[in-house]
Amino acid sequence: MTEQITADACVIGGGPAGLVFALALAAAGRDVVVVEKNEDFDRSFRGESILPDSVWLLDQLGLLQPLRDQKVLEAHGLDISENGRPLLSVDFRRFDQPQPFPMEIPQPMLLRVITEAASRRPGFRIIRPAKAVGLLRVSGRVTGVRCQTQQGELEIISPVTIGADGRYSKIRDMAGIEHHKAPLERDVLWFKMPYPQIWEPNRYRIRIKQDRHAIFLPTHPNMVRVGFNIPKGGLKDTRAAGIGALHDRMDELAPELGSLVREHVTSWSDTIMLDIFTTVVPQWSIPGLVLIGDAAHTLSPILGHGVNHAIMDALVLARLVDRALAGPDTGTALDRAGIRFRLVREGKVRQARHLQLRQEKIFTLASPPATLLRRSLYRMINGLPPVKQRVLGRAYFTIPQVADPVAQQLQAAEA
Repeated sequence: MTEQITADACVIGGGPAGLVFALALAAAGRDVVVVEKNEDFDRSFRGESILPDSVWLLDQLGLLQPLRDQKVLEAHGLDISENGRPLLSVDFRRFDQPQPFPMEIPQPMLLRVITEAASRRPGFRIIRPAKAVGLLRVSGRVTGVRCQTQQGELEIISPVTIGADGRYSKIRDMAGIEHHKAPLERDVLWFKMPYPQIWEPNRYRIRIKQDRHAIFLPTHPNMVRVGFNIPKGGLKDTRAAGIGALHDRMDELAPELGSLVREHVTSWSDTIMLDIFTTVVPQWSIPGLVLIGDAAHTLSPILGHGVNHAIMDALVLARLVDRALAGPDTGTALDRAGIRFRLVREGKVRQARHLQLRQEKIFTLASPPATLLRRSLYRMINGLPPVKQRVLGRAYFTIPQVADPVAQQLQAAEA
């Protein structure tokens, strides 16, 4: 016999978007059920970079101190060099912001902290491992989701279902929501190794040589995540060249790390490939269902905007859903909330996507005139501190640091 439970909202996906939404709605006194396919959060994640905007939002949610207590890492600067010569250096301490530093937070740690905070709210419940296998519908409206759990089949009846199941969203497919996937010109091969003792700590680094580049992100505890670009779909050819080809690539971009890479990256099993693409979803909602985070707008990993926008999505939508649930005609109010949510957030997401695509093009320049232009551009920005502050500010500080940025975005949309 199929078990049934009810909730004010059902969230599919226990990532940053889904859990922050659930926390915010449960804090407003609503009953929220999160369906997560994995039994725990101890699995491999790549999205650890948290922009200063999101650091500030986590502080507003009361989550920052519990994360600091676990010794998460702050990034104090960014260095970009080409062919071993410095082009651009950024000191985040020079930004006049309440939270000026990006943070590197392993996602299992972040998700556990959010879940622990949400679990202190009586209306919050997480079911895992559980897999959404179908949407429930009445007269064309989504009324919940059918799940498979270890105990059997479960139906969750809810006036609104939130699709927060990531860049390969199954809920989006089940709902029949069209989307356009746009592959970029590269994929990224990631690996981790101990942070080099010869490097100044807590700094991001980007190394460039023609159309090849690598990013080096310090992370907890005393490690560095390394990602370097390979041609789109080029993993098979890259592996065919042997692990020595990776070592040689690192010799080109960071020769001082040669022995460290050879010691800690000994086979391709020490690496993870990330398929790089963006997804444009013209419609973020249908009656009874709303998409958020990567399910609604997959971004490139460059500059770490994915988690930032997932958290902002969650807070804006939670406010709108809470208002809709308080009204007399809940179904109509929730449908309007889904439409308004996209109107509020789509412009900010579009700006981030355009910024990322411009940076992607800059990194893939290869001809001598183009690379000369790139070097000249970075050096010009570096030599003009007010320009550097403005350019980097647009990348790292995208929301107003005021008492209630969610309310400000909603007011702007309604105006």
